[in-house]
Amino acid sequence: MDYYIEPLKSDCEDLLSRFQRTESVRYEEFSAIWRKMDFPSIFCGSMAANEMRAFSRLTLNIAYPFFLPPYNFQIRAGGLYLLYGLYHTQLASPKEKIIIALKDWENIKKFQQDSANAQHYDVCFIFRKLLSDKAFYFAAMPKHLSFRVKRKPKKHTVCEDFWDQPMRVKDLVTTDMLEEVMNVQEHYEKLKADISTPGHPVSDINLTDKNLVSGLRSMVMKYHSWQDGTASRSRRHRQVEIQSCDLETDHDQEPSRRRRIPSLRARTKKNLLRPVTVIETHV
Repeated sequence: MDYYIEPLKSDCEDLLSRFQRTESVRYEEFSAIWRKMDFPSIFCGSMAANEMRAFSRLTLNIAYPFFLPPYNFQIRAGGLYLLYGLYHTQLASPKEKIIIALKDWENIKKFQQDSANAQHYDVCFIFRKLLSDKAFYFAAMPKHLSFRVKRKPKKHTVCEDFWDQPMRVKDLVTTDMLEEVMNVQEHYEKLKADISTPGHPVSDINLTDKNLVSGLRSMVMKYHSWQDGTASRSRRHRQVEIQSCDLETDHDQEPSRRRRIPSLRARTKKNLLRPVTVIETHV
């Protein structure tokens, strides 16, 4: 099955790259690309039952990392849609489940909450649908482990085109990098002081800015503030659109009230606990 790893990963990246060019997280956009590429045909090869099960498990394992960080929100939504499509189009019976490691559950819950806050309800629906279908298999590790079997682990290579922009800045400008630049700056200033004569510092040699570290840190903080402001504005704009649509629909339709029918358990309990009237008879 190792032969199929690279072709499957290439197909998944091709599908998600097309979805990324739409600049949308709507499921209808992903579904159109899915049908255009005829993606379910990857399960149409002639395989035995055990081979098809192993192939289905491998396909889900390859698609699963696209649902996790460090990918951006759009790619993670596409990864969720991809898992949904692969799960429901696989030919294994019973269906292979999507293995979720416990260490990834917090990131998945945060992704779901962010989707709900941004009112991306199609993402929430697909996730809830997979939960209701019991498509997830919660495990301690993302892959099956074998006892005393030495295998070289194959790491998932992250496609840099799918990275989130704030993640790239965060990985580029780190605390260790700023500390290293500060040490280089101090060493540079010390060398300038050593080659200058006492009382006459060399003012012509200024190859670097003395405030480079502080300026770089402030620029990064401004970028993160701008990124958060842009995201919040897009969420408010989407909320205003949805509220206006709701007002238009509510103006024409009135909410209907339905009487809730008691459950069978409640009705049985009511009948059994009904007080019994005792009639006395005189002989």
